[in-house]
Amino acid sequence: MRKLDYRWHLREVMAMRGMFATTDLRPVLAERGIDLSPSQVYRLVAERPERLNLAVLMALMDILGCRMEELIEPVAVQAPAARRAAGQESSGRSGGAGVGEFRPRRARVLPPPEDGPGN
Repeated sequence: MRKLDYRWHLREVMAMRGMFATTDLRPVLAERGIDLSPSQVYRLVAERPERLNLAVLMALMDILGCRMEELIEPVAVQAPAARRAAGQESSGRSGGAGVGEFRPRRARVLPPPEDGPGN
């Protein structure tokens, strides 16, 4: 099963337009009627938004002179494989990492080496 995800490129698009600080974005958003707090603007630039107001998106496209595809890149991702019941082993390696590959290896504690004569 295929799922869709996205990459958020606001920081890169801003940099290509000579805007390097999140504080540069706040006044130009306000000129377009978008009043966001400094922390909201920072999160908009530095993080991938889960929800985005269309008015904010339109304002960003206007400010940066870009298209939506430049800001939001759709990406197809592989859905995770079905979970197996506890204790079930797969019949072969499919190339993916299983949980066991991320578990730490059991440590073997050895006695300290004995010092020989002259040490």
